[in-house]
Amino acid sequence: MALLSGIMRNGSLVRKDEWIRYISGLENSFDDLETNKERAKRIFRENFIAAIKSRARGKFGVLLSGGVDSALIALVCKQLGCDFVCYTLGMEKSKDAVAAEQVAQEYGLTLKKITIPQEDLEKVFLKVLQIIGEPDVVKVEVGAVMYVLLDIASRDGIRNLFGGLGSEEIFSGYQRHEEAMKKGFDELHRECWSGLKGMWERDLVRDSKIAKMFNVNLLTPFLDKEVIVSAMNIHPMYKMDAGNKKIILREVAEEMGLKKEFAWRKKIAAQYGSNVDDALEKAAKKRGMKKKEFLISLLQISRKPHAL
Repeated sequence: MALLSGIMRNGSLVRKDEWIRYISGLENSFDDLETNKERAKRIFRENFIAAIKSRARGKFGVLLSGGVDSALIALVCKQLGCDFVCYTLGMEKSKDAVAAEQVAQEYGLTLKKITIPQEDLEKVFLKVLQIIGEPDVVKVEVGAVMYVLLDIASRDGIRNLFGGLGSEEIFSGYQRHEEAMKKGFDELHRECWSGLKGMWERDLVRDSKIAKMFNVNLLTPFLDKEVIVSAMNIHPMYKMDAGNKKIILREVAEEMGLKKEFAWRKKIAAQYGSNVDDALEKAAKKRGMKKKEFLISLLQISRKPHAL
């Protein structure tokens, strides 16, 4: 999945205990965090650019949602003079597709926008279920986005694809980080480390299975060792306040040349920004089911030899 990151070994995802041990080995104390904001920005910026540069080999792709994570990756790749194409998935009235098009137009990026009919996406849900083997709504929806994008990219001959996985964990981008902050910045810092450890089960297994199916390597610069260390050395008071998440990352993105409207775009999860969530809801309602029920029924179908 990610070169130079401790995620993959010999083409396979490391075991859960190995991942947790790897992240635990990077863990630092809240009492030793960097409080010099400008120094923290500089160190992170240098490590982030280095992480992209070390992975940018030949022609590659960037999964572009239009959010700060993927937009910053694309911007750095552009500034480095790399040869790449961006991919985005957008169902009807997709917010991600609109945002990705705006970013691409602003920075002169090559963007391939993929749309897929409702009936075809329902087939994708079935395929994703067969790959991941569990009727988890979020995993299937996010997996469906990944499946469609990797399918098209692989058909284009792209074997390496950059994505923003990991940014939410190291820069406090989720609701659970907001809940943790209510108990104090030290608790927020612990939650970030806990979230990184939990990524194996929540994200890495799903993504690595889908990537392996298409013989694609997912490049995750936010999970680069030095990027994790530098981001997790930043005091969380610079990451979140009562109204904003991932603050220091957004500030760094602006300073690196990303327009404010892109740097401060509110996070929209992949399944919502692409409208894949709506598509699954429609598919389930059409059969008089809830989403979870529908996925369970699909999973039973997917285990039949003739399903695909």
